[in-house]
Amino acid sequence: MSVKTIWKFPIAVTDKQWLSMPANAQILTVQLARGGLALWAIVDPEVEVAKRCVVIRGTGQPIEGTAGTYIASVQDGSFVWHIFDYGYPNERQGN
Repeated sequence: MSVKTIWKFPIAVTDKQWLSMPANAQILTVQLARGGLALWAIVDPEVEVAKRCVVIRGTGQPIEGTAGTYIASVQDGSFVWHIFDYGYPNERQGN
């Protein structure tokens, strides 16, 4: 049995991005960290790494299709970013 730990993943303020993290990681939150956005997740370091889709939307931006699973909203100066998890490509169709 492996021991889980919490890892930090820097994320960019961009529409859609793919994060390499151990499969089935449990996302905890997204917050500002040292001037940028970071995502924290509970991971099993012994599990194979997979690409996970995260989407960031600003207040007032359109959301096409499903919004994904809400993670957090982060205030960054005059901007508010809303972060959604779209999971791994094999879990959802069309992403």
